[in-house]
Amino acid sequence: MPSVVQTRRVAEPPAFVRLASHPLRWALMSALAESDLRVRELTARVGEPQNLVSYHLRLLRDAGLVTTTRSTYDGRDTYYHLDLDRCAHGLAETGAALHPVLRPAPVAPAVRPPRRTAVLFVCTGNSARSPIAEALLRLRLGGRVTVTSAGTRPKPDLHPHAVRVLREGFEIDVADQRPRHLDTLAARRFDHVITLCDKAREACPEFRDDPRRTHWSVPDPATTRVPDQGYRAFQAVAADIDMRVRHLLPVLADPPPQEVQP
Repeated sequence: MPSVVQTRRVAEPPAFVRLASHPLRWALMSALAESDLRVRELTARVGEPQNLVSYHLRLLRDAGLVTTTRSTYDGRDTYYHLDLDRCAHGLAETGAALHPVLRPAPVAPAVRPPRRTAVLFVCTGNSARSPIAEALLRLRLGGRVTVTSAGTRPKPDLHPHAVRVLREGFEIDVADQRPRHLDTLAARRFDHVITLCDKAREACPEFRDDPRRTHWSVPDPATTRVPDQGYRAFQAVAADIDMRVRHLLPVLADPPPQEVQP
């Protein structure tokens, strides 16, 4: 008696696979995994026309993988940001859909940099976003990283809500810290320079030894116009920065690329 081959309906690939498997969308996601970028910068990165890039960005936005913020430097510009947590969730769902053995394993401890790495966070006033990032990275990595923050136009003091959100949310005391001007660090060497303010990104100078430049387009919590929402804005920004800092840790653990000698 001939054998009967049983067939079954093959399920559709998970949504993340259908989105990320497109070469242009993967190129856009790869670029945004490094830094928040504007459309014209993404167009230059991937070498495709702006209308095509905008179309695929819209698909990624509709899927919740990419978010946008209006530039505080030029309101006609928009920064695109890749939600890495959403991507991680999509990858986990994809593996589990293929086979149970591919379900995500328990999260491993944060990888620590193999050498002491110097990181600089920059915003305009150095009173909220960059000192929050400085404090949170120091909390995560302690003595394994040299971390500093500065402003292109520093304020006289840290914003009281920034001091409060670090104290109440993370048990970090920065009450005695004072903003510093970016010019005071001109002679310092940094491995990473990260701007958290669209205006500061445009004003940030070049540094010696060509550090890796990254931009996080984070809104200024001090500019909220909603009554009774001032401190909540700082809480939201601190949570956003903390997520970005956690995503930064494995990047800091990667050794710098070695130059090929001729």
